[in-house]
This record gives sequence, C-alpha cells and structure tokens, in this order.
Amino acid sequence: MFKEFKEFALKGNMLDLAVGIILGSAFGKIITSLVNDILMPPLGLLLGKVDFSNLFIDLSGKGYKSLQEAKAAGGATLNYGIFINVLIDFIIVSLVMFLLIKQINKLNRKKQEPKPVSTKECPYCFSQINIKATRCPNCTSELK
Repeated sequence: MFKEFKEFALKGNMLDLAVGIILGSAFGKIITSLVNDILMPPLGLLLGKVDFSNLFIDLSGKGYKSLQEAKAAGGATLNYGIFINVLIDFIIVSLVMFLLIKQINKLNRKKQEPKPVSTKECPYCFSQINIKATRCPNCTSELK
C-alpha cells in the first residue's frame, strides 16, 4: 500500500498539480495586494471614498447604528454591504487577471512565419495539385 501511495504521490501530474496550487496561491496574494494596495486607493478617491461595508439590514429590529455595534450585541443582520464590497473586489481582480493573462499571452505568442506555398490550383478542374506538377493528376490536363 505504501508503494502504491508513493507511486501515486510522486507521479508527474500530481507534482505538477501541487506546484500549480502553491504558485496559484502565491500569485493570488500578489493580485490581491495589487488590487487592494495599488488599484483600490485611487479608485476609492475617484468614487468619493465610497465604502459599502457598513450597509446592513437589522433583522432583530433593535435599530443598531452600525454593523460593528450590531455584531458586538450579537444581533442578527443581513450584511449586503460587505457582499457588495466582495463583489466589486472580485470584478476588479477578474479584470486585472484578464488583462495580465492577455498581455502574457501576447508576449508568448511566437510570430508564425507563413508556410511556403506548395500547391497550386488546376485551371481546368480547380483541384489543388503540387506546385511542381506539369500535368493535373485529377483531370490529366497539361499545365503550363
């Protein structure tokens, strides 16, 4: 059983997956920092320092003034403002990831050289034939 587990754990695919997960986690932290520390401050300034985190619905009916007050009192709340913040964060992270991957793909794309022409069209039967052919193999016409 140990031998089978060792073979399973040390397979190339399993190790590749583990490395991918670890790098993905680290890359996720980088993107989160980029969004929170670089992109959000100017965006917050442009939007007038809008913060939705204190928007909530008091389900207990006790009339709390802030979400922190409701949480401290143990009141039941529907925290839709935090959901809006997380949704905005997700949209921004998704956009940044899209733009980043798009640029990486653009840099990695190799310029493909056009393939040399190796065929031509028969003027009589319009089939594709070898460029060096002097007679069409399909209609047997002589080519000039």
